[in-house]
Amino acid sequence: MNDLAQRVPTMDDDDDFPEIEPIEEPDENGEEEPGKKGDRPTSVEERLLKNRTILIYGPIDMNVAMDVTKRLLVMDGESHDEIRIFINSPGGHVESGDTIYDMIRFVQSPVKIIGTGWVASAGALIYAAADLENRYSLPNTRFLLHQPAGGATGQASDIAIEAQEIIKMRRRLNEIFARQTGQSIEKVEEDTDRNFWMSAAQAKEYGLVGHIVDSADQI
Repeated sequence: MNDLAQRVPTMDDDDDFPEIEPIEEPDENGEEEPGKKGDRPTSVEERLLKNRTILIYGPIDMNVAMDVTKRLLVMDGESHDEIRIFINSPGGHVESGDTIYDMIRFVQSPVKIIGTGWVASAGALIYAAADLENRYSLPNTRFLLHQPAGGATGQASDIAIEAQEIIKMRRRLNEIFARQTGQSIEKVEEDTDRNFWMSAAQAKEYGLVGHIVDSADQI
């Protein structure tokens, strides 16, 4: 299982954000000319962008953080209409999770986030970025909160420094979850001392999930 403190190397992201080509206007007879771009079926990426929907599936790393940041900024730049994020993640790199968390709260567009599958570790941090009324979960989603773990090696002094940073990180994350769930910091610290699994119903009772839904028209 991925943990919050896993270190993921920064990689160059060579994938440009998908450009949306304008649909060609029909001619005077209401028909498009053969070979025009309007004949091409709209891609999934284009549909997601048009519908202001972002998918976060899999481990969280710097590439995922960059991709989500680009999409949020593009959508927010176009309008301040609602943005929807679907997340299914085992967690990953904590700083990448921090980036996505902060960007969700940075943009002016309201963000609704829908948990599916499992939402764990750094994934749960991202999920908590939305306001409670904008946090949705499908019925079979599971949630995991836990403390970050370190894997420092080297000189004793370096290990000691890393240990102190892990303690600071844990405190900061616990404060976020306490603030976003309404739980006391003491309870969050106790709960996250070990892997803390919750069903969708338990996460709703805990204050992490706002709504449990089983159809799109409930969002």
